[in-house]
Amino acid sequence: MLESGAKWVTFPALYYKIMSRVCELTGVSSIKGSHIWRSGKAKKKGGIGTHITAITKRRFMPNLQRVKAVVDGEVRYIRVSAKAIKKGLVTKAPKRRWSKDQPATKPVAA
Repeated sequence: MLESGAKWVTFPALYYKIMSRVCELTGVSSIKGSHIWRSGKAKKKGGIGTHITAITKRRFMPNLQRVKAVVDGEVRYIRVSAKAIKKGLVTKAPKRRWSKDQPATKPVAA
């Protein structure tokens, strides 16, 4: 089963599973931007001013976290942005109270 947002990419004799960098709750994804290189000394510091020497394309990635959460009554891992976690949009799964040494207690049927 593929995780939500994942897709299979086929190359000659190779299969890759690519996860998109998208928040599963808010839909926030990467955005385009640029890194501007400047040289020179600022005028207020006694120079003749800074000049742009190069502009390089870049991408701003969302701060995605893998969180164990309750989704539709089922506990599973989802990839959400840190902003969604801070807003309280994620219902985190309850902590596991049993250890691997002792088996979990089963509820008694009435």
